[in-house]
Order: sequence, then structure tokens, then C-alpha cells
Amino acid sequence: MGDERKPQERNDYVKGHLMEEQAGMDPIRLFMQWLDDAEHAGLPDHNAMLLSTAGSASISARVVLLRDVGPRGFTFYTNYNSRKAMDLERDPRAALNFYWPALERQVRVEGRAERLDAAESDAYFASRPRESRIGAWSSDQSRVVEDRQAMEERYARWSERFEGQEVPRPEHWGGILVRPVRIEFWQGRASRMHDRLAYERYSDGSWQRMRLQP
Repeated sequence: MGDERKPQERNDYVKGHLMEEQAGMDPIRLFMQWLDDAEHAGLPDHNAMLLSTAGSASISARVVLLRDVGPRGFTFYTNYNSRKAMDLERDPRAALNFYWPALERQVRVEGRAERLDAAESDAYFASRPRESRIGAWSSDQSRVVEDRQAMEERYARWSERFEGQEVPRPEHWGGILVRPVRIEFWQGRASRMHDRLAYERYSDGSWQRMRLQP
């Protein structure tokens, strides 16, 4: 009896609505507006997204940061030897999820991933703090390491190696673009009658919009 838990308190969603006339036919434009809303609301890590991949024996998910969004799609950066990048190399299907509970909003993205060209990755890498650039050389992301001290010693060696010179982008590090084929917007509404608008991309690049039942 002592470990019984009370049902969680339920809150109604009343902070907004999503109607077709305000959503328009361009889901990228709508997403950028929602991303701006999250930033202006002062939400921490407003550009954080859950990235799910299916390239391994099991489906895997992790939170990464969105670094760019535009007509092409959604961009993040990573070590190409990491599990997520290798998963996407085996199976380019990817799913992204953005959740802003303070705004009672969620966006789901489904698409296919591809690597950015070297010039774009170089430009972004050059904009990173020097310490982060050294970290890209020192970390074999997702690989087993003996302990924390071994990691710090490895970082120190790379820091010494690049002392007094620019830190170039390693070939195993760069950008990944997720080109969306489906984007769904969810806005919480009262009585669980949520607004859900889904967009699916046609082969000519245009979008079809549908309202989904909650």
C-alpha cells in the first residue's frame, strides 16, 4: 500500500489555437514562427529536438540542437563516427520532435538525412568557440573510454598540438540536413480537443495540408 501513487494532476490546455488561415500552406515558415515564439518566450534550449534513428538493431533517440532551418530542411552538426551519424548512414530515415510545454506546442518532423557539403560544415565549424573545435578532435564520440581522466588527457594533448594555430575542421565532423517529407504541428486545446495540422510534401516540392483528429 505504501508505494501506491496518486493519479497525476491533469491540466487543461488553453494557451493557444491553430487554425488553417493562420497556419498557411508553408510548414517551414510556420515552424520558424513557432521557433521564434519559443525563443522570445525565454524558453531554455528552445532549439532542442529529439532525433530518432533506425539504422541499428534497435530504434535510438537522443536530444540534439537545431542549428539551422530553411526551405531545404533542418540542420544539426555532429561527429560522423557517432552512433546517430552511423545510424543515418545505414538508414537515412529520421524523425525529429520539438516540444515546448510552456507554449503547449509540439512539432513532429519525418524526413531523410544527408550530409552537408564540406564548405557549409567548414563555415559553421569556424564559428564555434576554440574549445569546442578542439573537443571535436579529441572526442571519439560514442566510443568507450577508460575514465574521465583519460578524456581530459586526450583533450590536453590536442590542445597542445593546436597551440598558436587555427583549429581546422576534422573530416569526421560536420553537418547533417534532414529534408522533411512530413511535418505535423500540435497545439494543445481545452477538453483534449487539440489542434493538429499535418503537411505532406509532394514530389514537386509543394505541400498538402490536413487537419487530424486529436
